Amino acid sequence: MVAAVVLSGILAPAAHADGPGGGVCDNSGLLVTVCASDSTTAPSAGGGSGSGSGGTAGTPAGTSSGGSAKPACTYVRLEPQPPAGNLAWEGKTAEDGALYQVECPATGRVGVTFIPTGGGAPAPRIDPEVLARRAVDSMRLDGPLVVSPRAAGRYVVGMPMWMWASRSPTTYGPVTASATAGGVTVTATARVSSIRWDMGDGTTVTCAGPGTPYDATQGKAPSPDCGHRYKAPSTAQKGGAYAGRATATWTVEWTAPALGDAGTLTETRATPFTVRVVEVQVLN
Repeated sequence: MVAAVVLSGILAPAAHADGPGGGVCDNSGLLVTVCASDSTTAPSAGGGSGSGSGGTAGTPAGTSSGGSAKPACTYVRLEPQPPAGNLAWEGKTAEDGALYQVECPATGRVGVTFIPTGGGAPAPRIDPEVLARRAVDSMRLDGPLVVSPRAAGRYVVGMPMWMWASRSPTTYGPVTASATAGGVTVTATARVSSIRWDMGDGTTVTCAGPGTPYDATQGKAPSPDCGHRYKAPSTAQKGGAYAGRATATWTVEWTAPALGDAGTLTETRATPFTVRVVEVQVLN
Protein backbone atom coordinates (compact mmCIF):
# COMPACT_ATOMS: atom_id res chain seq x y z
CA MET A 1 0.00 0.00 0.00
CA VAL A 2 1.43 3.32 -1.08
CA ALA A 3 -0.21 6.68 -0.63
CA ALA A 4 0.66 10.31 -0.19
CA VAL A 5 -0.91 13.72 0.13
CA VAL A 6 0.81 16.98 -0.77
CA LEU A 7 -0.67 20.29 0.37
CA SER A 8 1.27 23.31 -0.89
CA GLY A 9 4.56 21.59 -0.12
CA ILE A 10 3.52 20.83 3.49
CA LEU A 11 3.38 17.25 4.68
CA ALA A 12 -0.03 15.80 5.49
CA PRO A 13 -0.90 12.31 6.76
CA ALA A 14 -1.33 9.91 3.86
CA ALA A 15 -4.58 8.15 3.04
CA HIS A 16 -4.62 4.34 3.12
CA ALA A 17 -5.34 2.24 0.07
CA ASP A 18 -6.26 -1.35 0.92
CA GLY A 19 -5.73 -4.01 -1.71
CA PRO A 20 -4.41 -7.52 -2.22
CA GLY A 21 -0.76 -8.42 -2.19
CA GLY A 22 2.28 -6.71 -0.77
CA GLY A 23 2.99 -3.02 -0.59
CA VAL A 24 5.86 -1.29 -2.37
CA CYS A 25 7.67 1.82 -1.15
CA ASP A 26 8.43 4.23 -4.00
CA ASN A 27 9.37 7.81 -3.17
CA SER A 28 9.09 9.06 -6.79
CA GLY A 29 8.82 12.65 -5.61
CA LEU A 30 6.10 11.89 -3.07
CA LEU A 31 6.53 13.44 0.34
CA VAL A 32 5.07 10.55 2.34
CA THR A 33 5.18 6.87 1.47
CA VAL A 34 3.98 3.89 3.45
CA CYS A 35 4.55 0.19 2.98
CA ALA A 36 3.82 -3.02 4.86
CA SER A 37 4.29 -6.70 4.12
CA ASP A 38 0.61 -7.01 3.21
CA SER A 39 -2.67 -5.14 3.57
CA THR A 40 -4.30 -7.32 6.22
CA THR A 41 -7.02 -5.30 7.93
CA ALA A 42 -8.00 -6.11 11.50
CA PRO A 43 -11.77 -6.41 12.13
CA SER A 44 -13.47 -3.47 13.77
CA ALA A 45 -14.04 -5.56 16.89
CA GLY A 46 -10.30 -5.38 17.46
CA GLY A 47 -10.75 -2.00 19.10
CA GLY A 48 -7.81 -0.33 17.37
CA SER A 49 -7.49 3.34 16.72
CA GLY A 50 -8.47 3.11 13.07
CA SER A 51 -6.52 4.40 10.11
CA GLY A 52 -3.45 6.41 10.98
CA SER A 53 -2.03 7.63 14.26
CA GLY A 54 -4.56 10.42 14.39
CA GLY A 55 -7.40 8.10 15.42
CA THR A 56 -8.99 7.65 18.81
CA ALA A 57 -5.58 7.19 20.40
CA GLY A 58 -4.79 10.84 19.64
CA THR A 59 -2.08 12.59 17.68
CA PRO A 60 1.44 12.15 19.08
CA ALA A 61 3.00 15.16 20.74
CA GLY A 62 5.05 17.27 18.40
CA THR A 63 3.00 16.54 15.28
CA SER A 64 0.79 18.86 13.32
CA SER A 65 -2.16 17.64 11.30
CA GLY A 66 -2.84 21.05 9.87
CA GLY A 67 0.44 21.63 8.05
CA SER A 68 2.10 24.26 10.23
CA ALA A 69 5.43 25.95 9.49
CA LYS A 70 8.40 23.62 9.22
CA PRO A 71 10.05 23.12 12.64
CA ALA A 72 13.82 23.44 12.41
CA CYS A 73 16.94 22.15 14.09
CA THR A 74 20.20 24.04 14.28
CA TYR A 75 23.52 22.31 13.67
CA VAL A 76 26.66 23.94 15.10
CA ARG A 77 30.08 22.50 14.41
CA LEU A 78 31.87 21.56 17.62
CA GLU A 79 35.07 23.54 18.11
CA PRO A 80 37.38 22.02 18.97
CA GLN A 81 36.31 18.64 17.63
CA PRO A 82 36.24 15.82 20.22
CA PRO A 83 39.33 13.59 20.31
CA ALA A 84 39.51 10.59 17.99
CA GLY A 85 38.62 8.13 20.75
CA ASN A 86 35.33 9.86 21.61
CA LEU A 87 32.31 7.54 21.27
CA ALA A 88 30.44 10.21 19.30
CA TRP A 89 32.61 9.44 16.27
CA GLU A 90 31.13 5.90 16.12
CA GLY A 91 34.15 4.62 14.22
CA LYS A 92 34.38 7.55 11.82
CA THR A 93 37.30 10.00 11.61
CA ALA A 94 37.87 13.70 10.91
CA GLU A 95 38.71 12.72 7.34
CA ASP A 96 35.14 11.48 6.91
CA GLY A 97 33.39 14.57 8.25
CA ALA A 98 32.78 16.48 11.47
CA LEU A 99 30.70 16.36 14.66
CA TYR A 100 27.97 18.93 15.21
CA GLN A 101 25.79 19.82 18.18
CA VAL A 102 22.13 19.57 17.18
CA GLU A 103 19.30 21.40 18.94
CA CYS A 104 15.63 20.93 17.95
CA PRO A 105 13.35 23.37 19.84
CA ALA A 106 10.14 21.74 18.61
CA THR A 107 10.90 18.44 20.33
CA GLY A 108 13.53 19.46 22.87
CA ARG A 109 16.14 17.14 21.35
CA VAL A 110 19.75 18.06 22.07
CA GLY A 111 22.69 15.92 21.07
CA VAL A 112 25.73 15.41 18.92
CA THR A 113 25.60 14.03 15.39
CA PHE A 114 28.10 13.31 12.63
CA ILE A 115 27.77 15.05 9.26
CA PRO A 116 29.94 13.69 6.46
CA THR A 117 32.13 15.91 4.34
CA GLY A 118 30.02 17.33 1.53
CA GLY A 119 26.87 16.47 3.47
CA GLY A 120 25.67 20.07 3.36
CA ALA A 121 26.26 23.30 5.22
CA PRO A 122 25.33 23.34 8.92
CA ALA A 123 22.28 25.54 8.31
CA PRO A 124 18.91 25.24 10.06
CA ARG A 125 17.26 21.99 8.98
CA ILE A 126 13.99 20.15 9.42
CA ASP A 127 13.81 18.42 12.82
CA PRO A 128 14.12 14.74 11.86
CA GLU A 129 12.11 13.66 14.91
CA VAL A 130 9.15 15.74 13.74
CA LEU A 131 9.43 14.13 10.29
CA ALA A 132 9.56 10.73 12.01
CA ARG A 133 6.33 11.53 13.85
CA ARG A 134 4.72 12.59 10.59
CA ALA A 135 5.78 9.30 9.05
CA VAL A 136 4.18 7.53 12.00
CA ASP A 137 0.99 9.57 11.45
CA SER A 138 0.73 8.04 7.99
CA MET A 139 0.90 4.48 9.34
CA ARG A 140 -2.01 2.34 10.42
CA LEU A 141 -1.18 1.07 13.91
CA ASP A 142 -4.00 -0.82 15.63
CA GLY A 143 -4.48 -2.35 19.05
CA PRO A 144 -3.77 -6.07 19.60
CA LEU A 145 -5.99 -8.54 17.75
CA VAL A 146 -6.92 -10.53 20.86
CA VAL A 147 -7.52 -14.24 20.26
CA SER A 148 -7.59 -15.33 23.91
CA PRO A 149 -9.34 -14.63 26.17
CA ARG A 150 -12.48 -15.00 24.05
CA ALA A 151 -15.64 -13.10 24.92
CA ALA A 152 -17.68 -16.26 24.28
CA GLY A 153 -15.42 -18.42 26.45
CA ARG A 154 -15.83 -19.42 30.08
CA TYR A 155 -12.81 -19.70 32.33
CA VAL A 156 -12.33 -21.24 35.76
CA VAL A 157 -11.04 -19.68 38.98
CA GLY A 158 -7.51 -20.85 39.75
CA MET A 159 -6.92 -22.43 36.35
CA PRO A 160 -4.11 -21.14 34.12
CA MET A 161 -5.29 -18.78 31.39
CA TRP A 162 -3.22 -18.42 28.23
CA MET A 163 -3.36 -14.97 26.61
CA TRP A 164 -2.26 -14.35 23.06
CA ALA A 165 -2.84 -12.02 20.13
CA SER A 166 -2.72 -12.67 16.41
CA ARG A 167 0.03 -11.04 14.35
CA SER A 168 -0.66 -8.86 11.33
CA PRO A 169 1.12 -5.80 9.88
CA THR A 170 -1.44 -3.39 11.35
CA THR A 171 -1.62 -5.05 14.76
CA TYR A 172 1.98 -6.20 15.26
CA GLY A 173 4.15 -4.85 12.43
CA PRO A 174 6.54 -4.23 10.96
CA VAL A 175 5.21 -1.16 9.17
CA THR A 176 7.55 1.24 7.39
CA ALA A 177 6.94 4.82 6.29
CA SER A 178 9.06 7.70 5.01
CA ALA A 179 8.59 11.46 5.17
CA THR A 180 10.59 14.08 3.30
CA ALA A 181 10.86 17.85 3.71
CA GLY A 182 13.60 20.44 3.27
CA GLY A 183 15.86 17.93 1.57
CA VAL A 184 15.74 15.57 4.58
CA THR A 185 14.18 12.10 4.37
CA VAL A 186 13.33 10.15 7.51
CA THR A 187 12.39 6.48 7.36
CA ALA A 188 10.54 4.99 10.33
CA THR A 189 9.74 1.35 11.09
CA ALA A 190 7.20 0.40 13.77
CA ARG A 191 6.97 -2.94 15.59
CA VAL A 192 5.09 -4.03 18.72
CA SER A 193 7.66 -4.50 21.49
CA SER A 194 5.31 -5.55 24.30
CA ILE A 195 1.65 -6.02 25.23
CA ARG A 196 0.31 -5.06 28.65
CA TRP A 197 -2.78 -7.02 29.69
CA ASP A 198 -5.02 -5.27 32.25
CA MET A 199 -7.02 -8.27 33.42
CA GLY A 200 -9.96 -6.39 34.95
CA ASP A 201 -9.35 -7.81 38.43
CA GLY A 202 -6.79 -5.17 39.41
CA THR A 203 -3.77 -7.04 38.07
CA THR A 204 -1.66 -6.44 34.98
CA VAL A 205 0.58 -8.79 33.01
CA THR A 206 3.20 -7.46 30.57
CA CYS A 207 4.30 -9.86 27.84
CA ALA A 208 7.32 -9.32 25.60
CA GLY A 209 5.65 -11.03 22.64
CA PRO A 210 2.17 -11.85 21.33
CA GLY A 211 1.83 -14.88 23.61
CA THR A 212 1.75 -18.61 22.86
CA PRO A 213 -1.44 -20.21 21.46
CA TYR A 214 -2.90 -22.92 23.70
CA ASP A 215 -3.59 -26.45 22.51
CA ALA A 216 -5.21 -29.35 24.33
CA THR A 217 -1.93 -31.24 24.72
CA GLN A 218 -0.85 -28.59 27.26
CA GLY A 219 -3.50 -29.71 29.73
CA LYS A 220 -3.42 -27.55 32.88
CA ALA A 221 0.09 -26.23 32.29
CA PRO A 222 0.58 -22.45 32.59
CA SER A 223 1.50 -20.40 29.54
CA PRO A 224 5.28 -20.26 29.02
CA ASP A 225 5.28 -16.53 28.32
CA CYS A 226 1.90 -14.84 28.80
CA GLY A 227 -0.55 -16.17 31.37
CA HIS A 228 -2.75 -15.35 34.37
CA ARG A 229 -4.87 -17.02 37.07
CA TYR A 230 -8.07 -15.41 38.30
CA LYS A 231 -8.63 -15.75 42.04
CA ALA A 232 -12.32 -14.89 42.09
CA PRO A 233 -15.30 -15.43 39.79
CA SER A 234 -16.59 -12.58 37.65
CA THR A 235 -20.22 -12.95 38.75
CA ALA A 236 -20.08 -9.74 40.82
CA GLN A 237 -18.73 -7.72 37.87
CA LYS A 238 -20.89 -5.61 35.56
CA GLY A 239 -22.34 -7.94 32.95
CA GLY A 240 -20.97 -10.91 34.85
CA ALA A 241 -17.53 -10.56 33.23
CA TYR A 242 -14.20 -8.90 33.91
CA ALA A 243 -13.58 -5.94 31.60
CA GLY A 244 -9.96 -6.05 30.49
CA ARG A 245 -7.74 -4.20 28.06
CA ALA A 246 -4.71 -5.26 26.00
CA THR A 247 -2.37 -2.35 25.25
CA ALA A 248 0.37 -2.72 22.64
CA THR A 249 3.51 -0.60 22.85
CA TRP A 250 4.73 0.14 19.34
CA THR A 251 8.44 0.94 19.19
CA VAL A 252 9.33 3.12 16.21
CA GLU A 253 12.95 3.26 15.06
CA TRP A 254 13.75 6.08 12.65
CA THR A 255 16.80 7.11 10.66
CA ALA A 256 17.79 10.27 8.80
CA PRO A 257 20.83 9.16 6.74
CA ALA A 258 21.54 12.61 5.31
CA LEU A 259 22.04 13.93 8.84
CA GLY A 260 23.64 10.83 10.30
CA ASP A 261 20.80 10.97 12.84
CA ALA A 262 18.51 8.32 14.31
CA GLY A 263 16.18 7.79 17.23
CA THR A 264 13.31 5.88 18.78
CA LEU A 265 9.67 6.79 19.46
CA THR A 266 6.87 4.88 21.15
CA GLU A 267 3.13 4.72 20.47
CA THR A 268 0.41 2.79 22.32
CA ARG A 269 -2.80 1.24 21.01
CA ALA A 270 -5.39 -0.64 23.08
CA THR A 271 -8.08 -3.27 22.56
CA PRO A 272 -10.79 -4.06 25.15
CA PHE A 273 -11.80 -7.62 26.00
CA THR A 274 -14.14 -9.39 28.43
CA VAL A 275 -13.59 -12.55 30.49
CA ARG A 276 -16.23 -14.72 32.12
CA VAL A 277 -14.73 -16.58 35.09
CA VAL A 278 -16.71 -19.20 36.99
CA GLU A 279 -16.06 -21.17 40.16
CA VAL A 280 -16.25 -24.96 40.05
CA GLN A 281 -17.97 -26.51 43.05
CA VAL A 282 -16.53 -29.83 44.18
CA LEU A 283 -18.77 -32.23 46.15
CA ASN A 284 -17.24 -34.76 48.53
